[in-house]
Amino acid sequence: MSTSCFDREDETFIVLVNHEDQYSIWPHWKAVPKGWNAVDGVKGDKKTVLAYVEEAWTDMRPRSLREWMAQQEKNPTNTQAAAG
Repeated sequence: MSTSCFDREDETFIVLVNHEDQYSIWPHWKAVPKGWNAVDGVKGDKKTVLAYVEEAWTDMRPRSLREWMAQQEKNPTNTQAAAG
């Protein structure tokens, strides 16, 4: 029975972030997937990188949703009138 590299206690991880400000941990030896970038200076055991993600990723909503919601607050539309 094989163990996933994500489950190994002796694995070294990096932290990735995508264009939507979503975070992931990734084994340091695997190629970074398209659409993701490694966070500079963050590398270590699983506990260390998960602590970084917990501190950095404070809003689970994707960036595009946060931006859309902020725009709606600035320029509210009368959606009830349009629906009625």
